[in-house]
Order: sequence, then structure tokens, then C-alpha cells
Amino acid sequence: MSRAGSVFGAKATGARLERVTASKRFKDGVFHNTRAVAPGLKGNPLPLLGEYFFGTNQRTPPAPLPMLDPKGHWRSRAQSGLRVTWLGHSTVLLELDGRRVLTDPVFGERASPMGFAGPRRFHRPPASLAELPPLDAVLISHDHYDHLCLPTVRELAKLEVPIVTSLGVGAHLEAWGVAASRITELDWWESHEVNGLRFTAAPAQHFSGRGMRDRNTTSWASWLVQSDRRKVFFSGDTGLTEEFKDIAQRLGPFDLVMLEIGAWHPGWGDIHLGPENALTAFEWLGGGTLLPVHWGTFNLALHAWDEPAETLLSLAAAKGQRVLFPRLGEALEADHHDGPTPWWREVRAR
Repeated sequence: MSRAGSVFGAKATGARLERVTASKRFKDGVFHNTRAVAPGLKGNPLPLLGEYFFGTNQRTPPAPLPMLDPKGHWRSRAQSGLRVTWLGHSTVLLELDGRRVLTDPVFGERASPMGFAGPRRFHRPPASLAELPPLDAVLISHDHYDHLCLPTVRELAKLEVPIVTSLGVGAHLEAWGVAASRITELDWWESHEVNGLRFTAAPAQHFSGRGMRDRNTTSWASWLVQSDRRKVFFSGDTGLTEEFKDIAQRLGPFDLVMLEIGAWHPGWGDIHLGPENALTAFEWLGGGTLLPVHWGTFNLALHAWDEPAETLLSLAAAKGQRVLFPRLGEALEADHHDGPTPWWREVRAR
């Protein structure tokens, strides 16, 4: 199989490469964060290796996770105009004023370049791609394996759905069969309208790459998804950055804020939020209602599988912040839901 058709994707060429190189953030052949960060470990890695091999954290669930069938809800329009269905990790079906957006769709078995190894799902998806209602758009934040899934994209390529993503990522999509006419790539602060929805790429503090030699050759972003009456913020993957304050001023306020809370470690630099920094980011973004994502599906870190949720729940309660913790497949109308349900404790108790 050629590299273009492989799990590693393809490199930007032609007009796409011109757009990539024209970005103010693209220097010396790669994209940069606003301030310098160091993806990966800081300091001595030996304690982390010891934790990996000898740690006692339960990094996978001890029992099947509770799951609901959302398809019945999807047959009717959301009464409030805003409904969300968490399908696992960062994959969420957003319904805004009758429009539907799927974020970072990962329906494959593993978040890995290998089909036989690497992080494997804790649970099946609550619904397959074929069972989803008609989509108005798909949003892909960046090109890491737990956000950009080759088997999923190949299935999406068969559908007539537009895909909005970060600069350079379209080369992967086109190599995997998505028509170029259906791909929109945005740099930070650029906007584009698709089927009655407005997408705006915003700053995030992260990195990109799918192989050994393509680190940061594609962009990453956080996102605003906006309908006539509703605004949803989606962090993608990011560390804590003061740019959230600018995002709040320029794009807010938000009806719903989706922030990553899992797959983090204090020694991993500035590239993931974790629960405590997620709450800080939530405050900087203007508060409102928080939907935690990026947890509960893959073993991508050294913490217990449910630690991010448990920690966030405790911290949010102390601050009086409104957080939604839907079960997998639970279709929630964000305005009409009472608050958190710590369903993961049921799994622990089995």
C-alpha cells in the first residue's frame, strides 16, 4: 500500500500546501503554538516508566460500561434546539437548531496505526456510522489517531457529508477517498459556513502527526460551531492557554463548552488539560455548561480510567459549576438536564 493510501495519510501539495505555508504559524516547515511548549515528558522519565510497569491504577474498566440506544431520540427534533449525544472519547453528535454535526468521529477498534496492537476501545460505539441520522457536517480537530480514524473516514467518504478540519489535514482525507470538494480546512480565526452552520477555528495548544517524520506538519485547533441561535465550543486537544480568554471575548458566550479531561499526566507538558485545568479553561471561556470529553473509551494514559471524571466532578461541585456527564449514547438536551450523574461509580461497584 502506498503511503498516500496508508494509515499515515498524505502530505499537503499544490494549492493545499500553499495555504499551509501561508499560515503565520507555519515556520521552518512546521506549525507552532503561540508560545513554545514541549510535547511529551518533562524531566526524568524513570518515575513515569515505573508507574507504567508497576502502577496500581485500574486503567481499564472492570465491567461493561452502561450504554443507551440513542436512535429513538434522533427521530425527533430537540425541543430546546440543542441536544448532545456522547458516543465515546471526543466523538459527539451535536444537534443545533435541527442541524447535525459529528465531532472527531472514531468508530474504529483501536486508536493506533496498527490493527493488531495499540489502545483498544473499552466499549463498542452506541451506534454505528450507518445508524446515525443524516449529518450536515463532520468536524475533525486534528490528525492524531484518537481523533482521525482511517476506517471511519473511509466510511464517511461514501457519504455526501462535508468535512471541516484544520489546515493540512485534508491531505489525509483526500488520500483516503474523501472528495476534495467536500473538505474545508481552516486556520485559526478563519470561519466557514456549511449547511446553515458556521465553523470557526480558534487557538489550541497541542501538536500533530501520525508518523515519525510528520510532527506538526498539519495544524490543530479548537472550534466554534454556531447555528442561528446556538453556540458550542469544542476544545479538540489542548493544554491550558491564556488564549481561551481571547476566544471568550471574540466568539462567546457559549451555550455548551466541550473540553478534554482525560489522557493526561502532570509530566506531559502543556498539551492536555486534565480535569483541574479544564475547569480553569471553562472559567476563562465564560462558564455556562460543561460537557467533558476525551475520556472513558481508550487507555491512553497512566491514570485510572475514571479518575478524570471523578476528579472533575469533585472540583466542579466545590465551585458550583454545571457539568454534564452523559452515559454513552445518552441524548441530552443541555438546557433541560439537571446535572451530573456519576455513572462510572456503578461500574466500580460491580
